[in-house]
Amino acid sequence: MGKKQDTNEESEYGEAAQYDPTFRGPIKDRGCTDIICCILFMAVILGYIVVGILAWLYGDPRHVLYPRNSTGWFCGIGPNKGRSNLLYFDILQCATSLNIMATALKGFQCPTTQVCVETCPDDFFAVGIDKYLPGVKPKDVFNQSLCVPSINLENTSVKQIVDRELCPFFYTPTTSVLGRCLPDVQELANIPSYFSQIPGLPSSVNDTANLIKNGTGDLVNGFNAKEVGVRIFEDFASAWPWILIGLLIAMLVSMLFLLLLRFTAPVMVWVLIVGVLGAGAYGIWHCYWEYDRYKNDAASITDIGFTTNFNVYLQVQETWLAFLIIISVVEAILLLTLIFLRTRILIAISLIQESSKAIGYMMSSLLYPLVTFVLVLVCVAYWGATALYLATSGNPIYRVVALNSTMNDACRNISGTEDCDPQNFTSSSYPGCPSASCIFIKYNDEGLFQRNLFNLQIYNAVAFLWCVNFVIALGQCTLAGAFASYYWAFTKPDDIPMFPVTGSFIRTLRYHVGSLAFGSLILTLVQIVRIILEYIDHKTKDAQNAVARFILCCLKCCFWCLEKFIKFLNRNAYIMIAIYGKNFCVSAKNAFSLLMRNVIRVVVLDKVTDLLLFFGKLLVVGGVGVLSFFFFSGRILLPGSTFHSETLNYYWMPIITVVFGSYLIAHGFFSVYNMCVDTLFLCFCEYRGFASFMQFFFSKYLVAVLNFIIIIPRQVTDRLPV
Repeated sequence: MGKKQDTNEESEYGEAAQYDPTFRGPIKDRGCTDIICCILFMAVILGYIVVGILAWLYGDPRHVLYPRNSTGWFCGIGPNKGRSNLLYFDILQCATSLNIMATALKGFQCPTTQVCVETCPDDFFAVGIDKYLPGVKPKDVFNQSLCVPSINLENTSVKQIVDRELCPFFYTPTTSVLGRCLPDVQELANIPSYFSQIPGLPSSVNDTANLIKNGTGDLVNGFNAKEVGVRIFEDFASAWPWILIGLLIAMLVSMLFLLLLRFTAPVMVWVLIVGVLGAGAYGIWHCYWEYDRYKNDAASITDIGFTTNFNVYLQVQETWLAFLIIISVVEAILLLTLIFLRTRILIAISLIQESSKAIGYMMSSLLYPLVTFVLVLVCVAYWGATALYLATSGNPIYRVVALNSTMNDACRNISGTEDCDPQNFTSSSYPGCPSASCIFIKYNDEGLFQRNLFNLQIYNAVAFLWCVNFVIALGQCTLAGAFASYYWAFTKPDDIPMFPVTGSFIRTLRYHVGSLAFGSLILTLVQIVRIILEYIDHKTKDAQNAVARFILCCLKCCFWCLEKFIKFLNRNAYIMIAIYGKNFCVSAKNAFSLLMRNVIRVVVLDKVTDLLLFFGKLLVVGGVGVLSFFFFSGRILLPGSTFHSETLNYYWMPIITVVFGSYLIAHGFFSVYNMCVDTLFLCFCEYRGFASFMQFFFSKYLVAVLNFIIIIPRQVTDRLPV
């Protein structure tokens, strides 16, 4: 009866493959798979290249890299070479008029004259009332280098210059932030008292300082990282050899950990299991000790009630009784699980040891994550460059704006919607408003290409996700093919191909681009849905009620789980593709059926492997991080070294760099190891039961033992004299 039940369970998810002694690894005679999806992927790549070319033709990243003055010229290049900073004449207009002018201007622009200057001013200046007298010469008042370049200070008056904003009528100490001269917030506390008497400024010095702080303080504090950036760069310049040494140590420790797992895996696994059980046993003893300690106390939880002081609950007998019951139940579950799953734990340990041996024979596989990293980096760089060029596509638009809209009705009637040419604009065309100016507003978005910029950005993002997922899939399939060739090499290392990783990489690109594109497309579609849900949640967060938040949270959770499941299924499907060369759907179906027939083994192997790799990462990252902390903080001194920790401005930056780099290195090495374990496990699951696994893996050892026990003694006895 039990045998019939096993047969039914097996048939529900397909039949296990029978052992074939003639099968020697990944099939060589295979054909192209999922050709339609391959053609679609190639078409998307060609379209992606076309989008990049169009963005390069129409875009101009100088719009982002360099600031513009009021006439549209870039600072730091062309006619403004040597003047790389942008000075705002009336910074108060930036602080007070952004919200008022946003609707009319449809863009973030300060309604004040902007000129390119060599250096940002670092002192206080203001045009007082006495400077407006007829006998005062403008050249004695203004700094020519901070005025509009075309102005002639000899042929105009101070009042005309101020009214037409040809020179700044005041400024405070500024600092260069991304090429913009923005107020130095710390210096605003030292504003001179005569600023309260300047026409156009608030009557109180404190009001002026607060107005500038409120309008530009967040911007300055958020982006003024130049000085900190320079110091960090200096730290990297002086400590980079030691950072590289730290990363090299992380690489060596990761490699050594993986190679030694073939010897230390059983000990580590059982030590961790015994440690967890021992911790649970100690918890049971401690809870009982606390329970017995408060046995005679009259207080109970019902007497205490609800309180935010949780220490009070720890002084009650019922609390420790509840802890005792919970920990005892968990301990019992762990013990029963260990008893019933001991054979599967042995299988997991054997696979881990064999995976370490496989990596030892194919050390080149540890370098493949560098290929994946480079390809992903290319995808990110292409996506970023394309997005930047698309965002800066279109010609600049200039419009007439009254820089001082409070002067008279003529200035207030200028709505900021009239286009203009800054090269040919004159304020005399607007009588009664000398402050009328032609300033840059935004980039043209009315052409055919510009109207579809949003759609092109969407295409850029989708193609980027698809390419990145394809690169990751290519790496998984390549490593799976290499490790599968190791599994079916009966005599190791003689039967292992000469270049297993290279051969698997070429075989994957030649036959299975369509299948990898199919799997990565499914994953990309799910990721797009998740991005859309996050966007909806971000945009409607303030308007949501409790029901809407609950529904949206459930959708996000479901699609997160779906993404994890598809990643898991794709990974195993790529292994089957690498072995048998079938299309994606058939491989995914076979992999799913195979895993469902061995679901308990899957869980045990996955958790045991995750536990080992977690402690491996903890060992690498933690050990190298502690070592780098003691070195860069000056607690470890190397004799004869020219490096001294006192020369670092921020000693924690090299430490963070080493820790982050060590994690990436450990993750790269361990991802190869994890792929090796999964591949060998699927190969093992293709046969029936643990006996087939033992027969396959240890047949040569059993033959050797039999030879030693039976054949060799027989040969010796045959040669003995009778």
